[in-house]
Amino acid sequence: MRLINLIPARPAAIFLAALPFIAIFAAYSIGSDIRLEANPQDKLLPAPSTIAETAQRLFTEPDRRSKEIFLWNDTFASLARLFGGVGISALLSLLIGLAIGLLPYARSTMSSFIAVLSMVPPLALLPILFIMFGLGETSKVVLIVIGITPFMTRDLAQRVLEIPQEQIVKAQTLGASSAVIAMRVALPQVLPRLISNVRLSLGSAWLFLIAAEAVASNVGLGYRIFLVRRYLAMDVILTYVIWITILAFIIDWLLKTLSRKAFPWMESGL
Repeated sequence: MRLINLIPARPAAIFLAALPFIAIFAAYSIGSDIRLEANPQDKLLPAPSTIAETAQRLFTEPDRRSKEIFLWNDTFASLARLFGGVGISALLSLLIGLAIGLLPYARSTMSSFIAVLSMVPPLALLPILFIMFGLGETSKVVLIVIGITPFMTRDLAQRVLEIPQEQIVKAQTLGASSAVIAMRVALPQVLPRLISNVRLSLGSAWLFLIAAEAVASNVGLGYRIFLVRRYLAMDVILTYVIWITILAFIIDWLLKTLSRKAFPWMESGL
């Protein structure tokens, strides 16, 4: 039988899904044991037990001076910035994508501009954003918007252009206006792609958020990681990295579930 036709059973599929994580954990544990055996004071690869103890402390023990749990404060601050930036990006990309895909004048005016904008490295604009918007929340949200909106817009516009022309003609024959065509014909077909684009853009959004927090912030997951690096506190850094990964996975899972429930006909393996 050809390999292309071999489909693993559910237990085998679960094991295969867990296998890369098990391999990474095993490799890290072995590397940590080797380094700690050679130098018990080594901080580069703390033992998994040390990371677990640090995680428990970070999640449960408040700071002695402020009486606040920094990890939760950092989490809430970062998620607020992330949701703000991604939400604005999703709305802008939806509106602009519909306009470019449906309106020839908008397509002629904006498609080239969006294409060029998508080539600009967003992190190179970070100093400009800090000068224009200051070091507060606005510059961090704007960086996320600039970073992911052009790519989402181009993909959504392409999806609108792929709508069969017969549907547009039939809607016009029935007397539908441009706004009605956008809302009743294009929008239902674009929304599943929008959710997919948001899922694919989350990695970049996290990257821009952490970079902005590392440069100028006093709270946030990225801020805390770059704050403790001067002390070589790898147990804290790894705890934060793992926590960010878990948050990203949860958000992606929620979006996938939303897409599957709202648009079951568009369900994919992503």
